Amino acid sequence: MPIEAAEIERLIKQAIPDAKVEITDLAGDDNHFAAAVVSSQFAGKSKLQQHQLVYKALGETMGGALHALQLQTSAPK
Repeated sequence: MPIEAAEIERLIKQAIPDAKVEITDLAGDDNHFAAAVVSSQFAGKSKLQQHQLVYKALGETMGGALHALQLQTSAPK
């Protein structure tokens, strides 16, 4: 079952309230997305740790309704 971009954004913002999230549907199929996430919670964390925070926010959605996510994370400048 596909997932909507708005639901991905909602899940991320629920776990990371200050996140600025931009979701792009890469294939137009509601299965392959790119997400750019900016949050102060990422400050001082490695890219791996930043990505882990986002994957934790998405929970069981990853590998389920969401098949592929190209992820770009950063702390605000």
